[in-house]
Amino acid sequence: MERMNAAGGRRRRAGARLCAALLVLAAGAAAAQGQMYKWKDAAGVIHYSDRPPPTGQAKALRPDNQPDVAPALPYELARAVRSHPVTLYTTTRCGACDQGRALLRARGIPFAEKTVTTAEDQQQLHRIGGKDELPLLVVGSRQVTGFAADTWNEALDSASYPRKTMLPPGYQTGTAEAAAPAALPAPPPHEPPAPAPDAAAAQAERQQPRQPPTPPAPKPSKPDFQF
Repeated sequence: MERMNAAGGRRRRAGARLCAALLVLAAGAAAAQGQMYKWKDAAGVIHYSDRPPPTGQAKALRPDNQPDVAPALPYELARAVRSHPVTLYTTTRCGACDQGRALLRARGIPFAEKTVTTAEDQQQLHRIGGKDELPLLVVGSRQVTGFAADTWNEALDSASYPRKTMLPPGYQTGTAEAAAPAALPAPPPHEPPAPAPDAAAAQAERQQPRQPPTPPAPKPSKPDFQF
């Protein structure tokens, strides 16, 4: 009887240790699921995921931010975005630009849009090798000038982008921004510091016109006679 009681006690203690271990694992899994990361890829697209990006440059979000974050991209799409980011250069009142933008959105391609409206934007377009014709589609290192659906689809296929959209519900690409970043205002002209009081007085004295020296007054002459 004593041996049976001892064996039962050992089983109970082993069961308690197993339950404690399972609770620790469950708590660790919950903590891991509660950690979210936020980062921006080379195309300017913002991602949210429970795993950090390969580069390691991510901002950790608190668990209470989870309801407001966007879903992460599927692996296949995220790999294409990382290897061959897509940038679309457009301008205003451009029907071909509207068609190109619609193709990218219908296919579910994350892309960054750069608008060309000023001379600085045009210079930036020329720096990357673009021409004056728009739209310009940049897929990785490949550039496609003008809109042609077949050519655009072929460029995206070569970059391993899926033919049908794989974007999670509610996922939005970044908003359009100017091709050339806004220049910072020029700093005010540098003014020399005001001279010290003594130095200012000395400088004012030096700037005064020099007057000829006043001759000394003649000495009174002694009389020739003596008393």
